[in-house]
Amino acid sequence: MKAFHPIARREFLKAGLVTLTWPTLLARPRSAQATEAKAKSVIQLWMAGGPSHLDTFDPKPEAGEAYCGPLKNPIPTNVAGIRISEWLPLLAKHADKYSIIRSFTHRHEGHENGTYTVQTGRDPSPELSYPAMGAVLAYYKGRQTQLPSYITINWPLGRFNEAGFLGSPYKSFITAADPNAEKLTAQGIAPVAEMSGERLQQRRALLQWVDSFDKDFAGETAVQSLNSLREQALAVMSGAEKDAFDMSLEKKETRERYGRNFFGQACLLARRLVERQVPFITIHWGGWDTHTKNFDEMKRLLPILDQGFSALLEDLAQRGLLSSTIVVWCGEFGRTPKIDWAAPWYGGRHHWPYCYSVVVAGGGFKGGTVVGASDEKGEHVKSRPVYPWDLAASIYKLLGIDPNARLPQPQGCGVAYVTPQATGQVESGGLLTEIM
Repeated sequence: MKAFHPIARREFLKAGLVTLTWPTLLARPRSAQATEAKAKSVIQLWMAGGPSHLDTFDPKPEAGEAYCGPLKNPIPTNVAGIRISEWLPLLAKHADKYSIIRSFTHRHEGHENGTYTVQTGRDPSPELSYPAMGAVLAYYKGRQTQLPSYITINWPLGRFNEAGFLGSPYKSFITAADPNAEKLTAQGIAPVAEMSGERLQQRRALLQWVDSFDKDFAGETAVQSLNSLREQALAVMSGAEKDAFDMSLEKKETRERYGRNFFGQACLLARRLVERQVPFITIHWGGWDTHTKNFDEMKRLLPILDQGFSALLEDLAQRGLLSSTIVVWCGEFGRTPKIDWAAPWYGGRHHWPYCYSVVVAGGGFKGGTVVGASDEKGEHVKSRPVYPWDLAASIYKLLGIDPNARLPQPQGCGVAYVTPQATGQVESGGLLTEIM
């Protein structure tokens, strides 16, 4: 029986029902307000793999072809003095809505540690696994509606446990479906939400029968806790809030405006979730680990980024939501400024955390500004370093969360600070007051 148990679990996961077990429903508000919140929600555009800063928001044509490759003609934006990649013409028209941090820096060259550091605002430590910003926000803010407080589109970030020591109640809810479809399908929301009451009840009964075997191994209390979470999730997905995930409710023109691809439609879904007061939404878009033929990949990826990101900023602004919604574009690191033209890389760029670019917009962040600078080749910070904990602390402050507030450690063994500045043990460039 023990050998069979995990196989049965995976099969139910594939059926799209177990994915509705929704720990975030347990989140309750905590009092840690630093100031009056300017922002209500965060949309994190997570470019997994790490996008090149020289090919996007910190072009360096003057460094020569060994660094800029074919991207030799950066274009001006609608903000005087700010240039970005020529393959981002739509975003160039909206530079007044966002600010570019060109001096973001940490020391972790691996995907795992880089992801952990940027997502949590902390260096990895063998002593304690900290929660990601989305989990922290879910802990302090709790549920705003029946929807989860922390949602990730489309797949888990992987690399680390985003709930950290806060535990499974604060893990992200994963949509697990492509929003470019007419409706979320496969392991996503729509199939369960659209089931008849009779069929849904049959599935519940079957799942409860299977769960009865768990009592022999996990204990009745654990099973009851799991069932309670599932019942709450199913109740939500049977209610009106399920329409937040129904992309067919959007006009065709709106969907085309964002781009009929995963990233564009994920941005549109994120806007829909912000309208329903979801505090933290991550869009997980991979493909940026461009060790090989970097410019072939940029030619494919950047137009998609340009259309989806610019449409999101414009749409949020037109709907009066940008002022209360933080948008963060980033990856776990940048790419090597010097291009590797040798075989087998053929124009690839490798991992580079020492200086790269992050873009922030809305929610109290000013637009039309550049923070910090890289050197002439984009290799190192020239001025005003910004560390992951500086960005995290600034985001928390705009959300009304004290960056020096405390979080509970496991087993009640003391407390942990939200960001490490409170300990005075990290090098810091300070809060991003120039764009707040």
